Amino acid sequence: MDTGKKVRESIATLSQVMMPHHASHYGSVHGGVIMQLVDEVAYVAASRHARRNVVTASIDSFSFENPVHVGDVISLRAELTFVGKTSMEIEVHVETEKVITGEVLPVAAASLTMVALDEKGRPTPVPRLILETEEQRKKYEEAVVRREQRLRRLKVESSNRRGYSDPS
Repeated sequence: MDTGKKVRESIATLSQVMMPHHASHYGSVHGGVIMQLVDEVAYVAASRHARRNVVTASIDSFSFENPVHVGDVISLRAELTFVGKTSMEIEVHVETEKVITGEVLPVAAASLTMVALDEKGRPTPVPRLILETEEQRKKYEEAVVRREQRLRRLKVESSNRRGYSDPS
């Protein structure tokens, strides 16, 4: 019997100092480096929940608030906000710490959808998500809205690729 898993059971964190090979010649860390770390920490959280291999299905909006520079420590925190039959939404927050001053600034936030796979690489069911706090319930409801919007958008995009247009 599936008893589900609590949000706190799969939270993942990652901290890493940014080095010259992560950055441009101006010393600013490449956005793609940060995006890769977001994907990796989301993978850990989703894998902990599903106890399966997972793949990224989508990333909803990703915008940068503050730059990250060589020598900064970036910290990422990932937690599940929604679980469907085979998919999970993971919210990731990124901060940068200026090590010398101790100043901590927000860098980015993203919601990723990960899908659990079985041994043959096919989507497979995941445990339900147990919500324990009002904040978790609020995030879950927000994730439901994002999921509905994403599915509508994907349906329209799929139709457009086939040469059809949305009649609305």
